[in-house]
Amino acid sequence: MKRPSKSAVVRIFRVLAIAEAFSWAALLVGMFLKWVLRTTELGVELAGPVHGAFFIGYGISALALWRLQRWPFLVALFAGFSAVLPFTTVWFERWAGRRGYLSVRDGEDDLARAQEPARV
Repeated sequence: MKRPSKSAVVRIFRVLAIAEAFSWAALLVGMFLKWVLRTTELGVELAGPVHGAFFIGYGISALALWRLQRWPFLVALFAGFSAVLPFTTVWFERWAGRRGYLSVRDGEDDLARAQEPARV
């Protein structure tokens, strides 16, 4: 099985950071409809599993980047903590991008693939 490149993992992380924030919004609307307006539970029933999937995906991609990009422990900790607070994944993704934690140098993926042992 072919491993994804660093740039692919960074793209996946960025997409999941935004998707996780949108799913938070949907879940909050669903909880408002269920608990405040007491109209329907459908929002929670639909948005809950979707948000859970994006939350897990974001966490896995953050762990992958921790390893691939050699993030300091505190950066990885902030990445994980950002998924707990609503909409903070977008802030973290922007912050990490500005600080260079989401950058992949040109040719870095090719160099890593060239150094992998050949598979028979």
